[in-house]
Amino acid sequence: MTRYKAIISYDGTNFSGFQIQTKQNVRSIQGELEKVLKKLNSGNPVGVQGSGRTDARVHAIAQVIHFDLPQKRDEEKLRFALDTQGPDDIAVLEVEEVSDDFHVRYNKHEKTYEYLLDTSKARDPFKRNYAGHFRYDLNLSRMQEAAKYLIGEHDFTGFTASGTSVENKVRTITQADIEQIDENTIKFTFSGNGFLYKQIRNMVGTLLKIGNDRMPVEQVEKIIASKDRNLAGPTAAPEGLYLKEVRYVDEEVNGY
Repeated sequence: MTRYKAIISYDGTNFSGFQIQTKQNVRSIQGELEKVLKKLNSGNPVGVQGSGRTDARVHAIAQVIHFDLPQKRDEEKLRFALDTQGPDDIAVLEVEEVSDDFHVRYNKHEKTYEYLLDTSKARDPFKRNYAGHFRYDLNLSRMQEAAKYLIGEHDFTGFTASGTSVENKVRTITQADIEQIDENTIKFTFSGNGFLYKQIRNMVGTLLKIGNDRMPVEQVEKIIASKDRNLAGPTAAPEGLYLKEVRYVDEEVNGY
């Protein structure tokens, strides 16, 4: 068997998420990729592993996957086949052969996510699938100050959605930036060694309440210390979230 790593981009609007769902007639990124790979592998099933499981309507600029094929393939021809035979809302950017022990989830890596927020008074219909919306006043400096409490190694239980099966909720965040990129758009950027179920969207929702003066700046510190999800803000809408990059620390295999 030969293992291949691929970097893909997708518009998550019409997907139930990355992972295959048990429900009938529900689209997933993994499911669509496995359909194409099955055709390319003479009708034999091919499993796809992803570096993370993005939720429904969440997008990816550079998600990383791997899969095994029984024979070597020309990397560019394989990329082209995957890209052109798959659906239009998934693009295959790169394909390369990797060692058999490479695993997109278990090899040490860091991820960067971005969250785009439309702050116009009336929702922009052209952004409805690609940005969250918040029409109320926001104090950018308050949010930036609060985001500093997220930096470092912490137990992020207070920012985790219920239903997660992960026991160890300690993660390290190395970047938590917030910037105004145009008159009606704010961008949140988070980098770290991993993120819990809905953690980023819960952090964004909390920062929005702080920016709107409905929570104190120190609320982030309280949430981390208490591990109490009830102290955090609401979960921000999924359409504003993008997996921007996956960086493998111990290898020369970087995100797009």
